[in-house]
Amino acid sequence: MSDAVPSPGPDETVAAETAGGPGAGQAPDFDAATRDIADVPAVEVITTVAVHLMSAAAVNLGLAEEGEQHKDLDEARKLIQALAGLVTASATEIGSYHAAPLRDGLKSLQLAFREASVVPDEPGQGPGEKFTGPVYG
Repeated sequence: MSDAVPSPGPDETVAAETAGGPGAGQAPDFDAATRDIADVPAVEVITTVAVHLMSAAAVNLGLAEEGEQHKDLDEARKLIQALAGLVTASATEIGSYHAAPLRDGLKSLQLAFREASVVPDEPGQGPGEKFTGPVYG
């Protein structure tokens, strides 16, 4: 007979990691979370997601403090592409008041990407430009 203690399963590991924290031993209240998100207007959800995409793209462009160590143009390209798709697709739904600043931020990121690239994309081929058209300084 072995004295080895079996490794905990994934559910037991999560339970052990969260034990002792706030709400320990309580199951998450998914019904309350669902009701809470249902109360948030779509325009707020869309703009919040857009701001997160902008922030992540800016960091990956090296525009944050100590930016060079976080610079990753491949990641920035993906984030800007996703942002352009979101802003373009949602512009009519969220209205000019909300869409205009998002478009401005997107254009700034597209221009920053062009400046950061060693070999800049041709006009119209940069991240998000298939949605926005060519971006010029």
